[in-house]
Amino acid sequence: MIFVKVDDLKAGMRLGKPIYNKNGVLLYDRDTRLSMQAIYGIKNFNLMGLYILEPAEPLPPMTEDDINFERFQTMSVFSIREDLDLIALGKKDKGLDWLVSLVIKNYSTLDHKINFVQSLRSSEDFVYKHVLNVAILSALIAGQLGVKGGRLNSIIKAAVLHDIGVTRLNEVPDGADVDPELRRVIKNNTDEILRTYGELDDDVLKLISQMQELYVREGTGDEIPEALKMNVNANILFVADTYDRLTAMKSETEPTSEILAVRHLLDNEDTYDPMIVNALIKAINILYPGVCVELEVTKEQITGEVTTRIEKGLVIRGNEDAIFEPIVIAFNSNTMYDISLPTVKSEVKIVDVMKTMDNRIQLDRDLLDQYAPLGPSHG
Repeated sequence: MIFVKVDDLKAGMRLGKPIYNKNGVLLYDRDTRLSMQAIYGIKNFNLMGLYILEPAEPLPPMTEDDINFERFQTMSVFSIREDLDLIALGKKDKGLDWLVSLVIKNYSTLDHKINFVQSLRSSEDFVYKHVLNVAILSALIAGQLGVKGGRLNSIIKAAVLHDIGVTRLNEVPDGADVDPELRRVIKNNTDEILRTYGELDDDVLKLISQMQELYVREGTGDEIPEALKMNVNANILFVADTYDRLTAMKSETEPTSEILAVRHLLDNEDTYDPMIVNALIKAINILYPGVCVELEVTKEQITGEVTTRIEKGLVIRGNEDAIFEPIVIAFNSNTMYDISLPTVKSEVKIVDVMKTMDNRIQLDRDLLDQYAPLGPSHG
């Protein structure tokens, strides 16, 4: 799958991802061959480009959850753009409460993990896609923690509005590495816009300000006050915000993989609440059967020399208790590694996942079917 800019689209190209309108209605399904009429229509959507299947490439698998997730993202971004633009102008929103209720309904009570797939963003739509994803991630985390009622509603509403100050900037930051001074400007802009707006409860305003303070302090490296560190609601937003910024797909730079993003969160316990990070891990699929990974294998030879090699492998069994310690089969050596075993863990480490062009984790279903009946083993 390749990314093709809108101006370079040609008739006969096959769509790699579906296209929906603002109401969530499917306009062009995956594997649709583009006509010139379709290309002219797509240019009116203000898209940077499309993911296109290569000539001989089979259609990648997508679950019903994946399809519904992308449809919801597309539909909701239109609504969020309209509401945030109105609020930034000091006008009444049209559907903020409706959108918040939809996010809560769809993602706060799930009884299974979801594939949290990022979509490509431009400087024009980054903030809208970002706040939507933070709202979805916050609902997933809050659901794992048993948060309900008015408290949950405040968290999701705060997630949708927390970055509205970005709309006042001439250049939109599109990642995690944002200048500390700019973070403070965004916070001040957000506070000013929302207090002028006058339609929000004080608890939502306070929650957004607390979350933004965590964001500012992360950028400066300043110590987080204990009271703020203990604020679960603000920290739910903060973890969701950081995870989305790290893994967001951008036009100019490579996103951080889910593996590296989660490692970053887990390795910085003083900044990110481990309870909330673990709730996130329980809500989204990261290392599950069928995922292709890169392994770092370190061996000490008889001579005492230590050698390190990189292997590619397939996860054949996940590990709910320790996600970085699944059972993996290495392609080249055909070795089975149960990374939860101390003797294996000391020698084998998952470096990263292998990604497709559209940022989906690469799966090998045929190989998984071959090894799935096997029980736990080790290298």
